[in-house]
Amino acid sequence: MAIPGKYRVDPTKSLSARLLVLTVIFVMLAEILIWTPSVARFRETYLKDFVARAYLSMLALDAMPETQPNADLENKLLFHTQALAIILNRTDRRMLMVGGDMPPEVDFTVNLVDGGYMRLVVDAFGTMLRDDNRVLRVIGMPPTDADVTVEVLLYEGPLRAAMLEFSWRIFTLSIAISLFTASLVYFSLQWLMVRPMRRLTRSMKWFRDNPEDERRVIQASSRADEIGEAQRELAEMQAQVRTALRQKDRLAALGAAVAKINHDLRNSLATAVLASDRLQSVEDPEVKRVMPRLMKAIDRAVELCSQTLNYSSEQELELRPEKFQFRDLVDEVVIGMETTTDVGHMNWNIEIDAALQVNGDRRHLFRALHNLGANAVQAGAKTLTVSAANDGGAAIIRVIDDGPGMPNRAREKLFQPFAGSARKDGTGLGLVIVRDIVRAHGGDIVLETTSESGTVFKITLPAA
Repeated sequence: MAIPGKYRVDPTKSLSARLLVLTVIFVMLAEILIWTPSVARFRETYLKDFVARAYLSMLALDAMPETQPNADLENKLLFHTQALAIILNRTDRRMLMVGGDMPPEVDFTVNLVDGGYMRLVVDAFGTMLRDDNRVLRVIGMPPTDADVTVEVLLYEGPLRAAMLEFSWRIFTLSIAISLFTASLVYFSLQWLMVRPMRRLTRSMKWFRDNPEDERRVIQASSRADEIGEAQRELAEMQAQVRTALRQKDRLAALGAAVAKINHDLRNSLATAVLASDRLQSVEDPEVKRVMPRLMKAIDRAVELCSQTLNYSSEQELELRPEKFQFRDLVDEVVIGMETTTDVGHMNWNIEIDAALQVNGDRRHLFRALHNLGANAVQAGAKTLTVSAANDGGAAIIRVIDDGPGMPNRAREKLFQPFAGSARKDGTGLGLVIVRDIVRAHGGDIVLETTSESGTVFKITLPAA
């Protein structure tokens, strides 16, 4: 079934639009990095060409047969060369070509023979950033004669104009390249990532509106990339959430049903207790033999009913945290178990630093430790050891018993209600309640070890 398209994203704030802008910016930055050496080389090439033209003009002037300088020819050569004056330095002589007027004073000298890369870049930016028309003295060598040095005097204005024109061509080309590249990236991203991600988002929002609707599970594609994996994981998660919600509804219905029959069940058990009390006065040996088992069966029924009712009716734990000495809490648990449970044979070992403090709800933590102790007693343990220490801001608590250990079936379904009990007549709710209490405090409980020599539960709580 198609996912409704009512969930829209502002196009100006979409991932594609942002990537489009970033692509244009990054391409322009790359073009700027390319333009800097390019404009410096353009200026160098421009001046070298100027030197080459000046050298050819001097050769043309030197080839004339007249013994006296030809002023008209010099002026024409300087005009076509766009130079103010040209000086040719040979090993045997020095030639000068200048117009009718003396050239103006030199403002800046450019040496193309000894200039390095950084010098070229600095001079290029110097030319671009000035607004006056300086007189340059350019010193260079013709490309075909290494024994000759040419000096040329020229105005800087035409050079700056040529560099600006070159920069404008680079800029327009960069804009075209960046827009073309950004468009390709934009449409590729739209097809490969944005559309599938929007489909994922719409599916999550649609599923959130009614998670129990089977039609609202996304149909994963066969893509082998990260998007395909995300689609498959989302489909699996949605299926698991729907199953968990169904199970929760069934458990809620079960709790409501048990709550409704609680009154009648308690009346029935009360009647059974009264009848059992009267039977205890009967002197019949067979009745005397059966009565203890009957009383235990009634006690188990009452306990099962109470635990089931408590678990099904409990909502999210409401904590009232306070700072207290953990040793005092354990002492209270020991006293409470001695008054409510047959633990006359139980030996207690308390290995807790008296200064250790925890921050939590004292009532709920009492209940958690009491459940662990009661489970150990019911499993047949004779000695129970409780140790606690501060480890890097966390209280590490271990509850160790010397019982026969937990069977495999209990370990496989540990912390699962009505399934993780080590006893045949148990509900497994005790450990579930302990885990809920510990996790509500920001900690956790794990089964560290279990064997024929005993069982160790490790609890981690935030220390005060």
